Amino acid sequence: MTDTRPSAPLAELTTLRLGGPARAIVRCPDTRSLVDTVTDLDRAAEPVLLIGGGSNLIIADEGYDGTAVVIASGGIEFGVGRASGRPYVTADAGVVWDDLVAATLDAGHGGLECLSGIPGAAGATPVQNVGAYGVEVADVLREVQLFDRRSRGLRWVTPPELDLGYRTSSLKNRHDFIVVAVSFWLNPDLQSQPLRYRELANALDVEPGERTDAALVREQVLALRRGKGMVLDAEDHDTWSAGSFFTNPIIDAEDAPGVLHHITAQVGADITVPTYPADRHDPTAGIKLSAGWLIERAGFARGYPGPGSPVRLSTKHTLALTNRGDASTDELLDLARDVRDGVRSAFGVVLHPEPVLVNCTL
Repeated sequence: MTDTRPSAPLAELTTLRLGGPARAIVRCPDTRSLVDTVTDLDRAAEPVLLIGGGSNLIIADEGYDGTAVVIASGGIEFGVGRASGRPYVTADAGVVWDDLVAATLDAGHGGLECLSGIPGAAGATPVQNVGAYGVEVADVLREVQLFDRRSRGLRWVTPPELDLGYRTSSLKNRHDFIVVAVSFWLNPDLQSQPLRYRELANALDVEPGERTDAALVREQVLALRRGKGMVLDAEDHDTWSAGSFFTNPIIDAEDAPGVLHHITAQVGADITVPTYPADRHDPTAGIKLSAGWLIERAGFARGYPGPGSPVRLSTKHTLALTNRGDASTDELLDLARDVRDGVRSAFGVVLHPEPVLVNCTL
């Protein structure tokens, strides 16, 4: 049964704790109620804002002139592939992501451990192709169940149908499909994914590319994320954020030499500019730059602009823009513009926001 509240604030539903009211908020505890609610609202031509974990939303101070539908479905099921014999897990879209990761480890399976501590709900992970510490959803995704708002039917789709890329998919910025369930391949015997992220491999004292105990990997990932203020904690304002606000910029292969030359001219030839393959499967795809490194080198230190500001860069991690307790969305966006424009002025590189902006623009 759904739970409906009229004219309620949306700030309490986001990890930034920002955002004005919606006309109404409807909480859907299962897939059936979600499908029925959205169908009824669509028939009534009522605008719909879907909210899962609220970790990737920037909502305007004016709020949303429509109904917010909270996806609160919580089912988790384990299975084994008929042909491969490989274990998998299927979760409703509303399952808290880190709860799902913990549940797979409790069941004796690895595979999702590098994605530990990421805030939000399971249904959002394929939309953004969420990734961290050398693993992204595309590496482990089995299939996704979608609700088609046009045909009002449910269907399962496979990863190749989703055009998964760096922090993107064919589902991003679309409203005609709603993710209602997600299924992931797992590894037996608590075997982790290959550890491609050097900082994590070094912390675990293994060679990059090796596998190890997934439970140990989860512990280390959580420790690393906490050190960067990237694990939700109501008492820590560094975690009152939408996670990494800007994506790491991708530079085409033909443009990369000129961009790197320009950056080097600004920071000095003795400074190494960190670069990464844009696509580890395609060496011709260009390079990926570190948004956090560019932000710091452009003069924006951790905690910028200072203790008196209601919005600041995290004191632990320059990629997070944080609400210090009494901020507004407008103030957050002003800070984002300041950082974006400063990086562009210094290096000629344009940073793009990762969160979804609702009724506001950057």
